[in-house]
Amino acid sequence: MLADAGLFLLGLALLVVGADRAVRAAAELALHYGVSAFFVGVTVISVGTSVPEMTTSIYGALYGAGDVVVGNIVGSEVAQITLAIAIVALISPIVAERRNVLTYGGAMVLSMVVMVLTLDDGVIGRSEGVLMMLAYVQFVYIIYTGEGGEEVTEEVIEAGERPARTLPWIALGLGMVVVGGHLLVTGGVEIARGLGVSEYAIGLLAGIGTTLPEIVVAGIAAREGSAGISVGAILGSNITDPVFSLGVGALVADVAVTDLATVSASMTYMLAVSIAVLGLLYWREGLDRPGAVVCLALYLPSFLIG
Repeated sequence: MLADAGLFLLGLALLVVGADRAVRAAAELALHYGVSAFFVGVTVISVGTSVPEMTTSIYGALYGAGDVVVGNIVGSEVAQITLAIAIVALISPIVAERRNVLTYGGAMVLSMVVMVLTLDDGVIGRSEGVLMMLAYVQFVYIIYTGEGGEEVTEEVIEAGERPARTLPWIALGLGMVVVGGHLLVTGGVEIARGLGVSEYAIGLLAGIGTTLPEIVVAGIAAREGSAGISVGAILGSNITDPVFSLGVGALVADVAVTDLATVSASMTYMLAVSIAVLGLLYWREGLDRPGAVVCLALYLPSFLIG
């Protein structure tokens, strides 16, 4: 049991650190070759920060651990919309334009609804995975019509770097992601069996770790006075995970859950808490420290439901 827990934590660490290094290096390489900061933001960074969830989704589908896959997505979604935003607001009060809240928030809720509908029968097949990927293309189009990509890039990457510096980090980071994803899924399944808890609960727990890249990005942006921009980064990732990350796994193999009632209850809570936080952001045009405490309080029940 201790060995499995150690492998699970090692896999989580490799997954998070490897994804962060690979994404940053890839973005620096793209900027070095003259790719616009806007395009880097809507492709490399927006998708890249969800690499941990995508990797977990692929391995989970391959190993028949659909509960871990879905639990990881739901756990990550709830953590980002409550815990991550709360951390940002505690560091520096958030100022958010209502237009951005409606644009990003509306797309986020829509992507969650797509996830809920595709899991209505407890299985996501390849054809549904394709449709989820197409839904993500629509998200990219929404971002493309604004300036969000450039802003997200500026808060993560300072300048371009030479290939001699970035390529080794990309290779090392991707290697860490591959190994980490395998260890996290296999270790998580063994822990669930050993403790007699559901694999879905293990997935919820892993969701905290795989959302760390988004939390770190948001925290750094808030500390540097860009809290309003970091909200867009968080909401953007919350659009990527339910459709793109989950859809990638379904393309590899069917993603099936065993306890549909529990999954449905936690997804309903995910939707409800997301709408509540978005409503707060829209109503107050941001979030102050008392609001951050409310977000933290909304995060805790997610484990009771799972």
